[in-house]
Amino acid sequence: MTKDVDICLLLEGTYPYVRGGVSSWVHQIISGLPEYTFHLIFLGGHPDFYGEPAYEFPDNVVGFEVHYLLSSPGESKPSPRSGKSKLFQAWGRFLSFFESEKTPIPGDLLGQISEFLGQKNKLSLTDFLYSRASWDVLTERYLESAENQSFVDYFWTYRGIYQPLFVLSQISQNLPNAKAFHSVSTGYAGFLGALCRQETGRPFLISEHGIYTKERKIDLSQANWIKDRHSLIDISMHKDMDLTRKTWIRFFEQLGLTAYHHADEIVALFEGNRQRQHRDGAPEHKTQVIVNGINTRHFHAAYEKRPPKPPLVVGLVGRVVPIKDIKTFIRTIRGAVEELPDLEGWIIGPTEEDPGYVHECELLIESLGLTNNVKMLGSQNVAEIMPRLGVMMLTSISEAQPLVLLEAMAAGIPCISTEVGACREIIDGAAGEDAALGSCGVIIPIASPIEGAEAIINVLSDTDNWIKTGDVGKARVTRYYDEKRMYDSYRHLYEEAISGRDWL
Repeated sequence: MTKDVDICLLLEGTYPYVRGGVSSWVHQIISGLPEYTFHLIFLGGHPDFYGEPAYEFPDNVVGFEVHYLLSSPGESKPSPRSGKSKLFQAWGRFLSFFESEKTPIPGDLLGQISEFLGQKNKLSLTDFLYSRASWDVLTERYLESAENQSFVDYFWTYRGIYQPLFVLSQISQNLPNAKAFHSVSTGYAGFLGALCRQETGRPFLISEHGIYTKERKIDLSQANWIKDRHSLIDISMHKDMDLTRKTWIRFFEQLGLTAYHHADEIVALFEGNRQRQHRDGAPEHKTQVIVNGINTRHFHAAYEKRPPKPPLVVGLVGRVVPIKDIKTFIRTIRGAVEELPDLEGWIIGPTEEDPGYVHECELLIESLGLTNNVKMLGSQNVAEIMPRLGVMMLTSISEAQPLVLLEAMAAGIPCISTEVGACREIIDGAAGEDAALGSCGVIIPIASPIEGAEAIINVLSDTDNWIKTGDVGKARVTRYYDEKRMYDSYRHLYEEAISGRDWL
């Protein structure tokens, strides 16, 4: 793989296989900067998790590769082997950083590990899984950091956590000749970016939409595949998180910290997330804010078709997954229907990611007697559906800068959103001239169906204010969130990276 390319994008679990959200943004950036060529490295969990690509690549995508972090180790079978003790000693030092929440992995050790990890005649995945030297490291780490934990739990957690790093190391040894590497998250993709920086010396950029480490903490706190082992009578233990969850969280914290440490520039979507990145270990001088933008002209026809009075329809555009808190949306519609019996709630977005959660939502709709009021419509053309909505609602428990709010605003539709990410700034405006435009909707607390129902009733019951609120949103998104501003910012970022500016 020697083809020259401008930007190598590192993508974890998103583009081109998952539609919407970050994937939409990736497609937008590639399409909007046709003067740059892109090579894409996609990191997935297991091949069974993904179907056909959801996007057709623009012409400036000149390379694409797929790697699965959870795929089986191949043809290797368990067999006695000694392993190379010196390499495993370095591996043990490397692992010790994942037991610390504060110190990033230094470049020399990162480079040393990436040189031999996953290599056939050095420290192979088979050596990691079956060698005596690997067992010695495992038991040493257990005794030093987790001796109060079940050894069986530790053993399988150890294997599950560290096996993907062998895949990342192998990728870093076979990179395209890119002028810069750009990860669209921290996590595994961000850690791969740190390896790329160490391996090539080329600039490494990070763009975070949400804060990856924070979102993984939310996922892990709710994960039912981790079985808490606390004694039912040991009340003091319940004050703390199960050690397995802690181990996973520390792992993702270290991935993020090391990515931040080795990155040359770190982009957040709004100031609150930039500050969060700094608290999580990102050097402040490396961070900056570049807001998302949309093609506001794409929604002009929807604005022209906006009806003279609000339709009694509340739309939620997003994946049907727990972090979007679809259940609160359903309960909110239940409350609003008491006042507006003809009200409908439309859930607009893909349902393939978490079938179990989708089924729970369907059962909730039925149990609340909402089968005629709440509809799951799947993925739709958002621009075409906008004129049929009276309000756009977002009930997420975590977001960054949701494009769907910007799209609704461009169509002149008022918004109701939980106070997450940049949503208050989007709806009420940033301090200064932006805020002076007024509010284009309502901010509500997380998991608050009563407040949400009240907001829906208030927004849809006053036609004059509905029109005025929608026009404020259109003015704000046109002035501050048009995609041209975003393209100019990323064009400048890429120009500086490719021109060889002295980043450090």
